Amino acid sequence: MESTNFIHEIIDNDLAANPGLKVHTRFPPEPNGYLHIGHCKALVIDFSTAVRYNGMCNLRMDDTNPAKEDTEFVDAIKEDIHWLGFDWDDRFFYGSDYFEETYKLAEQLIINGDAYVCELSPEQFSEYRGDLNRPAVSPYRDRPAEESLDLFRRMRAGEFPEGKYTLRAKIDLASGNFNMRDPVLYRIRYIDHHRQGKKWCIFPMYDFAHPIQDALEGITHSLCSLEYEDHRPLYNWVIEHCDVPSKPRQIEFARLNVTNTVMSKRFLRSLVENNLVDGWDDPRMPTLCGLRRRGYTANAILDFIDRVGVAKNNSLVDIALLEHCVREDLNKTALRRVAVFDPVKVTVTNYPEDKVEYFEVSNNPNAEDAGTRKLPFTRELYVEREDVALDPPPKFFRMKKGGEVRLMGGYIVRCDEILTDAEGNVTEVLCTADLETGNGMPADGRKIKGTIHWLSAKDCAETDVMVYDHLFTEADMNAVESSKYGEYLNPESKVELKNVKIERSLLDAEAGEKFQFVRKGYYCKDTKDTRVFNSIVALKDNKKF
Repeated sequence: MESTNFIHEIIDNDLAANPGLKVHTRFPPEPNGYLHIGHCKALVIDFSTAVRYNGMCNLRMDDTNPAKEDTEFVDAIKEDIHWLGFDWDDRFFYGSDYFEETYKLAEQLIINGDAYVCELSPEQFSEYRGDLNRPAVSPYRDRPAEESLDLFRRMRAGEFPEGKYTLRAKIDLASGNFNMRDPVLYRIRYIDHHRQGKKWCIFPMYDFAHPIQDALEGITHSLCSLEYEDHRPLYNWVIEHCDVPSKPRQIEFARLNVTNTVMSKRFLRSLVENNLVDGWDDPRMPTLCGLRRRGYTANAILDFIDRVGVAKNNSLVDIALLEHCVREDLNKTALRRVAVFDPVKVTVTNYPEDKVEYFEVSNNPNAEDAGTRKLPFTRELYVEREDVALDPPPKFFRMKKGGEVRLMGGYIVRCDEILTDAEGNVTEVLCTADLETGNGMPADGRKIKGTIHWLSAKDCAETDVMVYDHLFTEADMNAVESSKYGEYLNPESKVELKNVKIERSLLDAEAGEKFQFVRKGYYCKDTKDTRVFNSIVALKDNKKF
C-alpha cells in the first residue's frame, strides 16, 4: 500500500473540491552551495508529490540573492536531482527570470497604496521594530504614492547608495507576527549577479519574490519547511495584493535534522573555504555529492527519506538510520571481496612452496546470479593482526598458539608458533594445514569455532583505505551555537590506512564501484583517486529499525 501523509491529505481534499486541478509543485534551491541531506528531504517531497498525482514539478534556482551564487552550484544541483532519479523535463527556471515582472508588481503595489519607500537605516529599522507590547514605527509610512514611486524608480536607476532606501509593504505595524510588520520587499545591492551582471542594483526579498514566482509558474502547492510557517500570512498577502495569474497554496513540513550533522550551508561553505574538509564532495560532508563519493546509493537515501516520513513537528533523526538503509541496500548488491587492513604474514609450513590452488568463494550469497570466484592459496598468506593473539583473552577462537582456525573457504590450520620482534610485535605466524579439509570441514568431525579471512602473499595487491567517521562529535548539533560548531569537529573523522592488502581484481574496479570487504564493512573505489577505497558503512550496528 502506498504511504500517505498530511500533505497528501490536503491535496486530496483540494482535488475533491477542484476535480480538474493539475497538481504542480516546485523545488527552489538557492545556487550558493551544494545540496545536502536536509535539502534532499525537500526535493524528494516536491518531486515525489508531483509523481504521485501525475502532476509536474519545476526546478527553479532561487537566485534573488546574488551573493555567493555560481553556475557551478547550478550544475551540481541538477546532477544531484538526476542521481536521485527525478527530472523536471523542460521546466527549469531561475528566480531572476522574473525580475522584471516582480518589479512591475512592486510598482503597482506602490500605486495601490500597499507599499512605500522607507528611509530608515538598518540600525533604525531594528530600533523601531517594536516588540510584543509596542508596534513598529516608520515615519515614512504615509509618504505619498507618487513620491515613493519616483524614489523606487530612482533606486532601480542606481541613484542611491546601499542602505539608503528600502521598499516596504504597508500591512500592519502592530501585528503579532513580525513578518507582517511592513516587511521589506526590495533593498539596494551593488553586486554582480551571476546571470544578470550589473543590470539590477535592487533585488526583491525572498518573501516577496517567491510567491510571485510560484504564481507566475502556475504552482498549485508550494511545499516548504516549517521555518516558513510564520511567513505564510505574508505569502498569502503577496498573492492577494498582486495581479498574478494563479493562487498557489503554501504547505509546511518539518525539516530534516540528523545527529552528528550540521545542515547550515554557510558553515559547510566555511569548512570548504578554510580547507577543513577536502571540498564539497568530501565523503564526510552531508552533501549529496559527498555521500555519493563515499559510496551511499540513491536507493538507500530515498529509503531513508521515506522512513523518516513527512511530519509537522521537528525532530532529530539518528544518523544510524541512514547507515542502516545503506547497509541494507549494499548487502543485496555489493560484491564480496577480501581485504587485509593490518597484515601479518602466515607461513603454512607443510604446504609446497611452488604450489597454487584455488578455493571457490561466493561473490554475494544474497544476490541472484552473483556467481562465485576463486581465491589463490599459497604457502605464504596474510591475515589480520587482530586475528592473532600472543596472550589470547577467553573465548578467542582465532589464531593462538596450539589452536585451530578455519581459513575462509579453505583449509583448517593449526597455529604452531608466533614470531615477534624485539618490541614484542608479531612478525610472522607459522602454521600447519590439515590438507584433508579443503572444504573447511574436518574429516573427524571436530568443531572449529573460528573462521578468518586471508590472502595469498604472492597473488594480492596493495591499496590505501580512507576510514571515515562522523564529522561532528556532538549528536545534537542543533543544541550548539553556530559560532561554536568548529569546536565539535571530530579529529578522527578521517583515518588513512596505507598498504592494505586486497584481491588483485580490485585494481580493475570502476571508480565508485562498491564492495563488501569480508568481515570489515562496505567500501567503494574513490571517484577522484582510484588508488583509494573509501569506507561506506560498517557491517553491523547495534540498533534495530
